[in-house]
Formats: sequence, structure tokens, C-alpha cells
Amino acid sequence: MKIFKYMETYDYEQLVLCHDKTSGLKAIIAIHDTTLGPALGGTRMWNYDTEEEAIEDALRLAKGMTYKAAAAGLNLGGGKTVIWGDPNTDKSEELWRAFGRYVQSLNGRYITAADVGTGVADLDIVKEETDHVTGVSESHGSSGDPSPKTAYGTFRGILASANEAWGSDSLEGKVVAVQGVGKVGYYLCKHLHEAGAKLIVSDINQEAIDRVVNEFGAEVVEPDAIYGVECDIYAPTALGATVNDDTIPQFKCKIIAGAANNVLKEERHGDIIHEKGILYAPDYVINAGGLMNVADEVKGYNEARAMEKIATIYDNIKKVYEIAKRDNIPSYKAADKMAEERIENLGRVKSTFLNK
Repeated sequence: MKIFKYMETYDYEQLVLCHDKTSGLKAIIAIHDTTLGPALGGTRMWNYDTEEEAIEDALRLAKGMTYKAAAAGLNLGGGKTVIWGDPNTDKSEELWRAFGRYVQSLNGRYITAADVGTGVADLDIVKEETDHVTGVSESHGSSGDPSPKTAYGTFRGILASANEAWGSDSLEGKVVAVQGVGKVGYYLCKHLHEAGAKLIVSDINQEAIDRVVNEFGAEVVEPDAIYGVECDIYAPTALGATVNDDTIPQFKCKIIAGAANNVLKEERHGDIIHEKGILYAPDYVINAGGLMNVADEVKGYNEARAMEKIATIYDNIKKVYEIAKRDNIPSYKAADKMAEERIENLGRVKSTFLNK
């Protein structure tokens, strides 16, 4: 991998390799862009096969966070950390404190949080060494489980999509197929049920299924059957890449809008559903409620303020659709364009009074 060539191609600012012999820490901190503010992004711990794979994952994820923060209207940039190790066997107090010191050495350019393989208990130890961490336990000043916030933001995005498709925010009588009814999916089902929607759900966890059936009267189908049900909205809220060559021919929906990450298996699938007339709410725009919530923790958490910000996902999704129509492009491309335009425009404003 030609690292500097990769960084030049996608305009990265910084790549930090962190090593601590005592704890065995091997961490890669990637900072993509800080035009809008400090880079925020979680720490992923994974047993990568090669150094190159770990570095590429950190870089890829950091760029994704830049776009997610920009599209969410946050004054934050994008960054990510990957720690090369087994999350089941390699964690220790020494490792997390060593990592915290590396984060602190960046002097606020990067703020970390949880990701795959890491959790609240780990971040509490990191916080012993740096204030540039969010998503810690409630006793350390966190807002707690972000799932309800992510679900509320996704619900707001679904309302905006309904308005775009049918000219009204009303979900009364609409059929929504929700794939995955765990934490986020449960709270999303609650909002949809209260809005008068009929729910068709699938999940591999029977306890989660029973809960939404008992509380919201949901209809249940087998996991592989969820793609082909007759519905108005398909809401992927668990697995990624569920819009693919196999599922697209099965869809009988008008809207695809859910909280899962990386909904499109490949970009071309976004083109295909666009051509089919299916309205797609881009994943990193509609599921940004959790990010908005932890971003509020950075400045001292206020739940009412966080919820007010999360509600603006409605406006963000509507703006994506406006750009898509303006430029005659699929919505997934419009989301990128929205993020890029915000970074470019605010970058110019910020440079106005800087000394050259």
C-alpha cells in the first residue's frame, strides 16, 4: 500500500501509528478532515490479518466520519482509530491508558468514542488520560444508551421520506417492513406504531421479536422473506448490504429508509433502485442521531438540545432529495454532494480572516 499516495488521493490530513511495548498497544489513528472542527470517530479493536488491512480500514472509516458529520450539520471533522488486537484477550488497563495518552497528545484534533470491539468500560479507562473522549459511562458524564436517539433520528428521516414520496408526513396505515428489532429497531418500531404504521418485522432473536409483537402487534416473517413483503417502506435496521443483486428484484416498496450502516452493497445498487423509482434515504444521513447525541457530550451534555439537533435529520434528508432533483442524480450521490458542499463553503468562510 502506497500510504502517501492514498492520503493524497482522498485528501487525508494525518495518520498516527501508536506503539507501546509494555501494554502491547498497536493503534492507528487516522484523521481525514478537520475543516469543520476536531475529528470525531470511534475506536475499533479488531484482529486484522495484516498491517495494510488495519491501516486501510482506519483511513476508510475516518473518511466516512467526515461525510457523516458534515451531512449532520455538526461542527466536527472525521477521524477513526483501529487497534490491532483481539478484543476478547488483548484488552488491559495499561493498553487503554497508553492509548488515552496518544489521544491526549493530539491536543484535541481527535476525539474518540466506542466502535466494534470496544465499549463503555474501555472508554472510562481512556478518560483517565484524556478529556478527548465521548460515549463514556453515565457516571463519567455520558448520556447513556444512544439507541433511542438513533431510532428517533431515523424516524424523523422516514417522515421526511414519506413527505417526499406522498406529500404528507402521515404514516397512518402505511406498512413498514423493519429488518432487525433489537435496540434501535425496537425504539424505531415504537415511533412507527405510535404514528399509526402497520409493522412487518424480522429478526433472528426470538425475544426481540416477541417484544415488538406483544407491544406493537407486529406481523412476523422469516429473515429472508422480509425483502419481498408488500410494504410502503423497507427499514433495514440491522445488517448492512441488504440492498444488493439478490434483494432488489424482490422489493415491493416505495421507500428504503433505515438505521443500518452501509445499506447499499455497492454504489451501483443505489443507481439501480433510483432507476426503479425507489426513494432511498442515505444511511449515514438518516442514522446520524447517535453521532449527534455524542457530539453534544463534547460541549457538556444537554438532552433537550441534543434532541432538537437530532430532529433536524428531517431537514437534512429533505435537502438530500432537493439536491438529487436539482442535479438529477441518485440520492446516495446527493448526500455526498451535500457534505462536500458544506465542507467547501465553510472552509472558505473560515479562511477569510486567516493570515496567509
